[in-house]
Amino acid sequence: MLYREAGQFKTTYEADAAIFPIRQDRVAMAVILAVAFVVVPLVATPYLFSAILIPFLILSLAALGLNILTGYAGQLSLGSAAFMAVGAFASYNFVLRVPGIPLLVAFTAGGLSAAAVGIVFGLPSLRIRGFYLAVATLAAQFFILWCLSKIGWFTNYNPSGVITAQPIVILGYTFDTPPAKYLLVLTIVAVMALAAKNMARSNVGRQWMAIRDMDIAAEVIGIRPMRAKLLAFAVSSFYCGVAGALFAYAYLGTVEPEAYNLDLSFRILFMIIIGGVGTVLGSFLGSAFITLLPIVLSTTVTFLDTSLHFNIPSSVASNLELMVFGGLIIFFLIVEPHGLARLWQIAKEKLRLWPFPH
Repeated sequence: MLYREAGQFKTTYEADAAIFPIRQDRVAMAVILAVAFVVVPLVATPYLFSAILIPFLILSLAALGLNILTGYAGQLSLGSAAFMAVGAFASYNFVLRVPGIPLLVAFTAGGLSAAAVGIVFGLPSLRIRGFYLAVATLAAQFFILWCLSKIGWFTNYNPSGVITAQPIVILGYTFDTPPAKYLLVLTIVAVMALAAKNMARSNVGRQWMAIRDMDIAAEVIGIRPMRAKLLAFAVSSFYCGVAGALFAYAYLGTVEPEAYNLDLSFRILFMIIIGGVGTVLGSFLGSAFITLLPIVLSTTVTFLDTSLHFNIPSSVASNLELMVFGGLIIFFLIVEPHGLARLWQIAKEKLRLWPFPH
């Protein structure tokens, strides 16, 4: 009853093409943004900022980048963490070697560097697809991390390979507290998520989806597969590169290759599988799920040991997260391949008819 669009008439093309055409969606988004920007900084603890909210937002941006490539363009990638590493190291070197460069410009340049690398490793997509393309991007994961570890210029010849990220200073203001870093990350992620939402609904997004559904038919109707696929790799890598820079500067505080290992690439892939492939919302739902799951499991195991005296073996407790991850992926692939975003869409469809039977 509360989620019906009856009586909401669209009289212009702009209204019909609005990103949130239903009034309830616009109100809900305004409330979510108000809570995120105003309420959360007032009530959240430093632990909540540093351990949950900031990594959740950054990983949501990385998952959004992978979703652009895999969900919308249909090109499977296992090298998301490597492109994040390119963005992080490129941003560090831009700040280090270009005097006076604004940090946001360095982040953008880091994203563009990741986009350039993404185009190079996206060239195999012009000839191969599916499993073979995944293997090619997996090779990018190992090759990029090897270069960052072995070529001393990238780490400013630091013998340990772990370098401290420069302070976050924008327009003379230093973002050195967890709430300040959270607001910076939230602003960047919100703007880029809105851009991705609009991009998916544009002519470029429709080209990506045509390539994803049937590339031969898309080429027949005039879409250029080479341009569409390489653009998808570039945009996806740009998003991952910016996420990698934020991961180093706002979350870790260090720039190190080992932070962007293969495990992170698989976690980002799990996010879009669980959250929903081909949806902006699914990237955020999957990131929230993956970020909160280890905390919930740790709390549950502690409760079972201390309160109920289950005496769970340490070997089981240490591998419980991996077992649950695997089980959930199998569950979602069987029960709801479109993930949590599809479940939310079904819930909205039921709200439109409630309380009437259907």
